[in-house]
Amino acid sequence: MKKSILLYLLLLMTMLQVSAQTTNPLSDQPQGKILRVEPACWWIGMKNADVQLLVYGNQLGLYTPSVSAPGVVVSKVEKVENPNYLFVTLTISGKAKPGKIDLQFKKDNAIVHFPYELKERRKGSALRQGFTAADVLYLLMPDRFANGNPSNDSIPGMGDEVNRKKPNARHGGDIAGIDKHLDYFNDLGVTALWINPLLENKMPSASYHGYAITDFYKVDARFGSNEDYARLSANAHSKGLKMIMDMVFNHCGLKHYWLNDLPEKDWVHQWPSFTRSNFKSTILNDPYATSYDAKLMTDGWFDTSMPDLNQQNPRLATYLIQNSIWWTEYADLDGIRMDTYPYSDKQFLSNWCSSLLNEYPSYNIVGETWTSTPANIAYWQANAKLGDRYNSNLPSVMDFPLTFAMESAFDEHTGGDSGMEKIYGALSQDFLYPDPMNLLTFVDNHDLSRFNKAKDTTLNRFKLAMTFLLTTRGIPQLYYGTEILMTGEKSQGDGRLRNDFPGGWAEDKVNAFSSEGRLGLKKEAFDYLSRLLKWRKGSAVIATGKLVHYVPGNGVYVYARYTNKERVIVILNNDNKAHNLNIDRYAEAFAGAIVVSDVISGKEIMLNKQLNVEARSSMVLVVKK
Repeated sequence: MKKSILLYLLLLMTMLQVSAQTTNPLSDQPQGKILRVEPACWWIGMKNADVQLLVYGNQLGLYTPSVSAPGVVVSKVEKVENPNYLFVTLTISGKAKPGKIDLQFKKDNAIVHFPYELKERRKGSALRQGFTAADVLYLLMPDRFANGNPSNDSIPGMGDEVNRKKPNARHGGDIAGIDKHLDYFNDLGVTALWINPLLENKMPSASYHGYAITDFYKVDARFGSNEDYARLSANAHSKGLKMIMDMVFNHCGLKHYWLNDLPEKDWVHQWPSFTRSNFKSTILNDPYATSYDAKLMTDGWFDTSMPDLNQQNPRLATYLIQNSIWWTEYADLDGIRMDTYPYSDKQFLSNWCSSLLNEYPSYNIVGETWTSTPANIAYWQANAKLGDRYNSNLPSVMDFPLTFAMESAFDEHTGGDSGMEKIYGALSQDFLYPDPMNLLTFVDNHDLSRFNKAKDTTLNRFKLAMTFLLTTRGIPQLYYGTEILMTGEKSQGDGRLRNDFPGGWAEDKVNAFSSEGRLGLKKEAFDYLSRLLKWRKGSAVIATGKLVHYVPGNGVYVYARYTNKERVIVILNNDNKAHNLNIDRYAEAFAGAIVVSDVISGKEIMLNKQLNVEARSSMVLVVKK
């Protein structure tokens, strides 16, 4: 690391340690002036009647809050070491009415008034249904998907200008661009949108990805506004699409206002000098781990520009929990994906999940649990019976072991079963998971090399992988552009994994959003995937059915999904040779079926003793009654 960076970091840490104790950065503001109240509004009728308000302004900690409104009382006041902050808990009973209430802050003879809004909840808000195995998630990076409003590309004071020639600069994609292409998602056949973080990243560079948040309650102006996000959610719902918000609670961006004026010394994890996480999440369920290594994992900073938040601070913990509930209500969300899940405090994570599920019992939350073994992933799913019996209360985890198996399995097709054995072996570990159907499955995402390779000249690998992904257990996720064979290698830098979707900018010469802009293999890939997706959308057996599979033989992997009423048999021939399958060997999967319909070819097949499967091909056979 360069000497200048080290000096900068040392200065930063010094600033963190002394802020809010020796100077008042708001000294130019009138005393008692309220600059922020977070959350900015709340809802009546929540199961948890309490809401903690973070109130920020010059010397507000010296004031005494009160409220005069039916059904609302100030039940708790916490004054912290920084007098610019006041934490006020309101208890909102069933007698409260929607509308503005008058919060008063008194010091001597001075009274500061603040109109705080209580809102009516949407009908059925508590009963919202989260994403399930009936869904297919479409992951997109908003800056790289489509630019629907060029006027917000550059915002005064935000920095990090748009330059599409630079992979790590902003490119100008926004909420309007997503909203403009909602019909595209329906044409493809996906049912839910997971959008990389949209919240403000007021960072000097590389802010496009959204993971260095500088305001947890504000959409980045270069993407649009809070109102634009809520409108996008409503429009998506009108087209049958669920909305999943990407959240980040392990860290914030270095330019967050907290960092200039910390509420408390322990609001972020501080070290004598810059200390990075060791990124070893397996430490947290290692029975022999040291407390030193565990602390380094959870308390070390993710990056020089991403201060590590201390969720053991009870006021910060409540702030973050409420933030998730606020966005769920405000934007009418159907689920959450939590970034860097094991990096936050374990008990906080458990409390966070239980608090959300207390308000929304049918909600779904998926955590990024990036390790390579099923046992280490399973540990983080709710009700796991592993190791120290910690219960995360987290419904869904990301199935990285299956991803890693798929990355190489469909390349190994020159004879033998090594490729299909990797798939089979990954699934054979499902006994470790409390709920295998609630695992998020994927071949790639914004942090991994794209599954499609520039060297591929056929769609054999693509079709085999997509068939498997969309018919095995779990909740499939597709990464934007996979359907049109976009490529990108991790070794070329993260920006190259996140190239612009062709047609998302007015100046693009190719528009892959339209069928006319998808030619050759791109058209074939899109059409193949869309056919599977639209069939899957109406398939109850894929959404809820059990799985039975056979040990691969000659590069052929056979499995079935079944319920008491339906049965689907999937055959993946990963071999370079065609094979005649003996139906008798797979009797348990076929269960006496006589006639099947192949989803992929559209043909009806009368079964006998042998079934021919072409080289490097898939069959999805629906048993006809």
